[in-house]
Amino acid sequence: MGLNPHSHAGALTILLQANDVEGLQWIPVKPLPNAFIINVGDALEIMTKGIYESIEHRATVNANKERISIATFFVPSRGSIIGPAPNLVTPETPAIFTSISCEEYYHGYLSKELRGKDFVNSLKITKY
Repeated sequence: MGLNPHSHAGALTILLQANDVEGLQWIPVKPLPNAFIINVGDALEIMTKGIYESIEHRATVNANKERISIATFFVPSRGSIIGPAPNLVTPETPAIFTSISCEEYYHGYLSKELRGKDFVNSLKITKY
């Protein structure tokens, strides 16, 4: 039980694990008191041309204890275009993701099941 492996659609996720119950996994993460976990999301991966990669992870359920987490998501504004930062695109280092409107992006992301990084990978121009 829990959530399938997935990455977050936005730019950054800041997560506070409010108690000592484990459940966040890309590698098992032991909660540290008063510490934040910062996850890079798909939008930031697109904007940085993969310099910062989104993190595929999953959440599991503990059958004996509640896991309490507080998440804050930083996302591009609704009317924006998600694409590579212009100063990162040169003839020697071309874009590797298609630019897409924020509205189209979230429609595509939310219309799919949580399956790893399937949606962001579908926006790649060149497969590496």
